[in-house]
Amino acid sequence: MIVKSTEKNGNQATVVVEIDKELMESGINQAYMKARKNIMIPGFRKGKAPRKMIESMYGAHVFYEDGLEEIFPQVYDFAIAGQEFKAIGRPSLKDMQISDDNIVTLTLTTEVYPEVTLGQYKGLEVEKAVAEVSDAQVQAELDRMAENVASTETVDRPAQMGDTVTIDFEGFDNGVPFDGGKGENHDLKLGSGSFVPGFEEQLVGMSAGEEKDIDITFPEDYHKDLAGKAVVFHVKVNKVTVTQVPEQDDEFAKDVSSFETLEELKADIRAKAIAEQEKQIQSTFENAAVEKAAENTTVEMPEALVERELDTQMERFAYQLQMSGYSMEQYAKMMGGDVNTMRKAFRPTAEKQAKVSVTLEKIVEVEGITVSDEEIAAEIDSLASQYQMDASKVKELVPAEELTESLKTRKATKIIVDSAVAVAPKAAE
Repeated sequence: MIVKSTEKNGNQATVVVEIDKELMESGINQAYMKARKNIMIPGFRKGKAPRKMIESMYGAHVFYEDGLEEIFPQVYDFAIAGQEFKAIGRPSLKDMQISDDNIVTLTLTTEVYPEVTLGQYKGLEVEKAVAEVSDAQVQAELDRMAENVASTETVDRPAQMGDTVTIDFEGFDNGVPFDGGKGENHDLKLGSGSFVPGFEEQLVGMSAGEEKDIDITFPEDYHKDLAGKAVVFHVKVNKVTVTQVPEQDDEFAKDVSSFETLEELKADIRAKAIAEQEKQIQSTFENAAVEKAAENTTVEMPEALVERELDTQMERFAYQLQMSGYSMEQYAKMMGGDVNTMRKAFRPTAEKQAKVSVTLEKIVEVEGITVSDEEIAAEIDSLASQYQMDASKVKELVPAEELTESLKTRKATKIIVDSAVAVAPKAAE
């Protein structure tokens, strides 16, 4: 092969390459061998037609495009990977010329890695909150712990707000039962607001075994089939229970923890809450510092880098949905759109993250960041421990180059974060 010319214009490069006859012929022959099994020509059994016969019927260059696909990895390594610029993604075939003596000349275009000019990335002033846990937050956690160990007791009296009633119910619209309006042995805590407004209040005063009809008007913003309608629910109370929440004292502390006193338990709750807050605050601080460094970077972002980041984010979100039992298409439909709509919604985040990525890569270059074999080995051991698999398996699954780049990026992030100056958050307007 011969590279006849190379031209770079902004984030795009054009390469003209001449393909060696022997190389092209090998690709064409590979394409023919794959295609002939599906080709039928009169006088020959299926898959047995000679190449020359096929070419005479369909054109001398019938296998050229498929043949080029067969040898494209070699073409890429020679014509694109060997250039001074760094290509992004797969090049596009802009033109293919075939001379009378069957010499193939290709014109390839590719997006290239952009020129990146760093701004300030050290000593950035970044807002950082201070961890604070109020008495109300501590009390809320104590209440939650008390609710978890609370006991229930069936009572023989009329229901009151705060009680739990076990009910059978069925809703009627002009005497006709409607979909979704029936339930049996349903536990409902009065005052929880989990049913239609006005429903729970009308159960107050009912005792076990009692039945009655309840008049309800659905809100205007309810389900379209029932919005604003006046309906009747026939309700039977099967049981009334009351929740016995333990008193929050030293005995309670002993029951729910390893502490001897309530004050010790409160102190532990506060300490854990502060530690969790500090972890979240530090993560927010680090992200803000890196994003600020990226904002200071000057770069004309290639579309291919944004699209690549967008693909990554969509794949990550699709995996999260899959773990919840949904597909991307199902979720998009529930949200009133389609996958393309979701992709547009993810785009601003992808653009920001793509700029963060090129900023960190440029810092790696400027700072001369390297990664030792020992650091790579330690990272492999860490991943093996995290995912409970052998280190050899991690090596198979995670390419060494990807691992190296990840560690370099992490070091670049550390340079930004370690030099950042924490400042108090601005008062909310």
